[in-house]
Amino acid sequence: MTINKILLTFGSAAMALSMTTASSVVLAQDGPLRGNVRVVIGSTSTGGDTYQNSNIVVEKLAEHLDLNMKVDAVGASAAFRALDRDSRGNTLMIFHDQSYLGHLYGVQGYEDIFEKYTIGPTVAINPGNAYLVPKDSQYQNLDEIIEAVGNGETVRVAIQPGGVSEIGFSALKNAIAIEHPGKEDNLVAVNTGSQSDKNQQLFDGQADVINGTVQANEQYTRLPEDDQKAMRFIWLTARESTIEQAPEEGLGQTSREQLLEYTEPNVTVTMGDDENFTFDKEFFFLYNKDMDQAIVEQIDTALAEIYEEGEIQEVQKNSFFIPNFLPSDEAREHLEDKRSRYEEIIQNIQ
Repeated sequence: MTINKILLTFGSAAMALSMTTASSVVLAQDGPLRGNVRVVIGSTSTGGDTYQNSNIVVEKLAEHLDLNMKVDAVGASAAFRALDRDSRGNTLMIFHDQSYLGHLYGVQGYEDIFEKYTIGPTVAINPGNAYLVPKDSQYQNLDEIIEAVGNGETVRVAIQPGGVSEIGFSALKNAIAIEHPGKEDNLVAVNTGSQSDKNQQLFDGQADVINGTVQANEQYTRLPEDDQKAMRFIWLTARESTIEQAPEEGLGQTSREQLLEYTEPNVTVTMGDDENFTFDKEFFFLYNKDMDQAIVEQIDTALAEIYEEGEIQEVQKNSFFIPNFLPSDEAREHLEDKRSRYEEIIQNIQ
């Protein structure tokens, strides 16, 4: 091959690549979502599950749409304010059930998200919401705690009030009210802050039970019983079908089969009428109410294609998240039904 033919061939290939790249950029620029996109989250931690899950989704979405999208961990109040200010679509939000539970519990700064915002798609579940006791606790399981409270014993539960951390406590208190009417006040909330604060309450003997997560607390379940920090699970609030989708090896030294021992139907918290309480912590998008509907549809379509490809599911499962994509309309209906179900529990104990 002559030098001229080589140059001609190379030039043609380069031109084809350039046209393909240019075409991709034009398609991205022609879409309703343009420019730099900031995705705010309802957490200030870059090491927690909200950031980790959001980052997985946003990286895939940015690559698929050929846009610059970044996750910004600003916390719930700042995230809602940022969303309020931007109807162009350059600010989106990802959060979880705290966004509507905070309103149900009357937490300052939380409004009715179904009235004020557009609900976007769900993307994943963190199946790890859990309750734990010291490894040397006198209570072997949740039934013994319910029975003890019904017999007049005070049981202290460390929670972060007003959301995901509290909903299991509320359900447990409601169950005690059903099974042992008038005794539910013997279950006492120890209101505290972060997970490390809840753990410390257990270490110091200021709480008998704490709300935690598989991700944050599994390490403590490996410690010997005589260690002050040793814990054991007594309850995972996630549905059995959710945990069944987790990797077989589970997390750390706790397998999926071991985790299933702590879910319904092996552990039951009644809601009355032969229905038991379960709770999946779900992550989803929230949008400014005035944002262009075309952007809602664009993100729905892009995520549907991403989940159809299948790679994101493996990334999520490797981080102990359960893939859970529902497009915006289905997500709204699902989350409204979920909100109504838990609103009844909260009202019952107030």
